[in-house]
Amino acid sequence: MATSRGMDVSIYQSPQDWAALKSKGLTFAFAKASEGQHSRDDRFDTHIGGIIKAGGLIPGAYHFGWPTQDVATEAANYIGAVKPYARPGFVHWLDLERYSDGRNYGSRNATQIRTWVAEWLRLVGKAFPGQRVGVYTSADDVAAGHLPAGVPLWFPSYPWGAADWSRAESAAQPTVSGRTPLIWQFTSQPYDRSVAYLSPGALRAWAQGDTIKEEDPVPQYVNLGLVKPYEIKPGAWDSIEFTKEWTDETGDHATGGSVFVRGAARFAGSLSVTVTGLPVGDVVQARMSEYAGDTFVQDHPIHEVIGTPGGAYAVVPLVKRVPAGHGMRVRLLNQSKAAVTITSATLAALVYKEA
Repeated sequence: MATSRGMDVSIYQSPQDWAALKSKGLTFAFAKASEGQHSRDDRFDTHIGGIIKAGGLIPGAYHFGWPTQDVATEAANYIGAVKPYARPGFVHWLDLERYSDGRNYGSRNATQIRTWVAEWLRLVGKAFPGQRVGVYTSADDVAAGHLPAGVPLWFPSYPWGAADWSRAESAAQPTVSGRTPLIWQFTSQPYDRSVAYLSPGALRAWAQGDTIKEEDPVPQYVNLGLVKPYEIKPGAWDSIEFTKEWTDETGDHATGGSVFVRGAARFAGSLSVTVTGLPVGDVVQARMSEYAGDTFVQDHPIHEVIGTPGGAYAVVPLVKRVPAGHGMRVRLLNQSKAAVTITSATLAALVYKEA
């Protein structure tokens, strides 16, 4: 699956050679700007200035929130810090994480925290019209209901301690209480490193937000899955019926239906699929198939899920254009001699509708 590499820094990290990092494949870089109502990161100007000067990196900043404090004052603190640097393509993040002693959350309940977060996002979005605003937060915060619906998610989880980008890129895309994060921060050693689940070009297009040219399509998000596992028998192509709908901004997915996008549109994303009962070395094939209504039109390239001693899992890239009047599905072919079970199938895609 297409990914992009990124880093984030704060006062605890020394200034970086961003041009050198860019030459080695870095696509985005974010810096801490502020915290609470009045605190600002002493190295923010140095960090963000270097990121922008490197040229070609997607720049961004984050604010460490205190939901016990006045949200308007906190938003103003962040806005004041980043205003000299924010421009089309600049990404804004709220860092929502509880201190170990809990003092920045206090006795606030989930509804109060979620309302506070939504207001901070609104105020920052109002200050920087058309620019992307998201939330960096943990699985615990997502599960607790602290995150408003439809907000871009940057998610931290460190399964290996120190790790390189290549290891994260080859790992399964995480899901967090039914949400698929746009960005996964997979290590903090020796620096905070992340992967975004878009190609560098697609991530730059996303970062442009609503400030891109009016004639260009604005991407819409689709995130589908399964309510429960199901079985596929050997020898016949079978369309995945997506019975779980987390997000369907295009409205193209019918309840329980197979079509995940309808034309005319371009799309980029992935399908993460897990198969149980697949013998070692046996294969389940996966491919996108194009239909006009219920009439088959054509197939697109095949990808393979191969049985291993540790199980069978694959991430299938979904990148294509579908013409007007056509819909795209994902079909599976069980080439084993025995029935297998599709344990999970999670689809996430950005869809660019054509006029």
